[in-house]
Amino acid sequence: MNDAKAKIVITGGSGFLGTNLAQALSEANDDVCLIARHPPEIKGAWRFVRWDARSPGEWVNELDGAAAIVNLAGRSVDCIKTPDNCDVILRSRVETTRLIGQAIRQVQTPPPVWVQMSTAHIYGDPPEAICTEDSPFGYGLAPFVGQAWEQAYQEAVLPPMRQVILRTSFVLGRSGGALPRLASLVKMGLGGKAGHGRQGISWLHEEDMNRLFIRAITDENMQGVYVATAPNPVSNAEFMRQLRKAIGVPIGLPALTWMVNIGAPLFLKTDPELALYGRYCLSHRLEAEGFAFNYPHIDAALRAIFL
Repeated sequence: MNDAKAKIVITGGSGFLGTNLAQALSEANDDVCLIARHPPEIKGAWRFVRWDARSPGEWVNELDGAAAIVNLAGRSVDCIKTPDNCDVILRSRVETTRLIGQAIRQVQTPPPVWVQMSTAHIYGDPPEAICTEDSPFGYGLAPFVGQAWEQAYQEAVLPPMRQVILRTSFVLGRSGGALPRLASLVKMGLGGKAGHGRQGISWLHEEDMNRLFIRAITDENMQGVYVATAPNPVSNAEFMRQLRKAIGVPIGLPALTWMVNIGAPLFLKTDPELALYGRYCLSHRLEAEGFAFNYPHIDAALRAIFL
């Protein structure tokens, strides 16, 4: 960061992405405040302020004079898609975004920039099409939630604020997200392709995710919607092959579609569609603006994580 001790507020910041970003900002000598329902599992050079994600409270004061707010709040989609869970996935995103909009209207000096998390799953699961910032939205729960999330943001953000939306792909990190679970399957010899294996996996190394967040916070020319993804998406079969290679497991049994449909909810307590479907995404905007990825290729990204 250019200004020492700039205050950055991260709402919904106690999870994998939030604590990763908080660590990077703290190392850059920024004053980081995590606002979440529960404190993060790891300790760091940041402050934690509790909220219920439903109503204003003492946390609102943290926004006054902050250099930026980064909103990551939302229930994980790594679950069985029961009606109750689908409702929580939607409400946890839309209602918290609206709440932040209320909060910034209550402070004297609101942050000049609001960086908003969104999802690359907003494009649905096209089997072959390459999705960019200009692609049409898909059909289904995730695209519907993504559109409602972004609409809530547009209604909540103050017009003078610089606005950045990051439609984020699968973020790879050893300490959180879906990668540790996939790595466990690989170590058990179950790290083969899922279904036909041709479904796309758009991914992003955690270090590049942090660099994108920081650029969105600091670069006044960065505005609007970006797909946050590395420039080389791969198929599910290739992703699992590279993951086995990085971990050092030469063989992985494939999971046929019927196996995933039974095993994912029964043993992993998650939605089989997360493994059986996917999308190939690219960011034309990041390429045009000259963002250089530290990890543009999946083999190097996974090697760096599993050294």
